[in-house]
Amino acid sequence: MITTFLVLVILFFIFLWSLAWIKYYNRLDKRFGNSLWRWSFDYVVKGDRDISILDDKKFVLLRRKRNRAVTVMYFIVFFSFFILLSFVIQILFFILN
Repeated sequence: MITTFLVLVILFFIFLWSLAWIKYYNRLDKRFGNSLWRWSFDYVVKGDRDISILDDKKFVLLRRKRNRAVTVMYFIVFFSFFILLSFVIQILFFILN
């Protein structure tokens, strides 16, 4: 039970670290906005099509890095959920025994 709690604490700090990266990428370009939970291609694109690597290479590469950081954040959230369920089960076993 203590190990599971320590893993949850470590995952919480990794989650904060991933949020800091997303905030950092958001500050690099104003087109990203302030959202922490959305991938950048979820935003409304002005014009007929999305920006490709031929149009703005720097922005597209930055967008890919930011999307990777958002994906890592979601992975940490889902993994933490399973660890939290394990922790709750261990507490219930402790209470019932």
